[in-house]
Amino acid sequence: MLLLVLGGTRFLSREVALQAVARGWDVTCACRGASGPVPEGATHLPWDRADPPPAAVADGGWDAVVDVTRLPSQASSAVAATSYAHWVFVSTISVYADNSSSAMEPLLEPITADVDLAVDPEAYGGMKVACEQIVQSGATSSVVARPGLIVGPGDPTGRFAHWPQRLARGGEVLAPGRPEDVVQVIDVRDLAAWLLVLAETRTTGTYDAVGEPVPLGDLLGQVAAGVGNTDPRLTWVDSDFLEGQGAAPWAGKDSLPLWLPRPEYDGMLAHDPGPAVATGLRLRPLADTAPGCLDSPVTALTPEREAEVLAAWHAR
Repeated sequence: MLLLVLGGTRFLSREVALQAVARGWDVTCACRGASGPVPEGATHLPWDRADPPPAAVADGGWDAVVDVTRLPSQASSAVAATSYAHWVFVSTISVYADNSSSAMEPLLEPITADVDLAVDPEAYGGMKVACEQIVQSGATSSVVARPGLIVGPGDPTGRFAHWPQRLARGGEVLAPGRPEDVVQVIDVRDLAAWLLVLAETRTTGTYDAVGEPVPLGDLLGQVAAGVGNTDPRLTWVDSDFLEGQGAAPWAGKDSLPLWLPRPEYDGMLAHDPGPAVATGLRLRPLADTAPGCLDSPVTALTPEREAEVLAAWHAR
């Protein structure tokens, strides 16, 4: 397999390239290389995607291309140069307009311009819709994978690693919302392996690339087991109280990852992995994912703030 990975130096795209090399494929990573080196065994093809594709991109004779871009201009130029290849485009569940539902519709309106997410973070999903349409209309053969929350080794976002690290420390753990709230994550290694299956088999269509939906209480229990905490002390604190204490959902400073407003986000982390599993996606147990997150960066509620919120909860 001649595989072109657009990227290859960070998280998912790097994992794709790493696993493809391990399979013995001929792998080229087209990127600036500013985020670090490409995996050993892969070829680095320098390309700043703000510029037109170099001739080597168009002339590579690729069997498949894997791309994770969010910018429509980048998708457009890359598809135009490599439309003969089978395209595996990594989109996102953020393309869905209704987060209260797990249905694969409706989609957001496409945003065809490149938008700076620092200025308008809400443009992310619409730009991904536009990228999907560019790939589907321009490539001879294509598949779209829409991941939910990607976790595991190398995750730079801090949107999950809080839980393995917090549960590994032990003690009383602030658990947000309700134990029955449904959530799901997918290990970056499982996602990357499946993307290569899609590339090799030239699978077409559109799939939610997600893990099994599980109650948050079960997820935290499995994560705890994975980091050696056999009896986690979870104290469930309701959402209204957390909001009153200034805790934030999902990600960022003072956040509790995987906690989402309900019922507005009941469907966001409850998509069906069945169609993807039927095409070759294989999902490892959450307990096997957790240890790989112990060294990842975390941006979440600090231990000091957690203790303050717990104290306030017990004193209410």
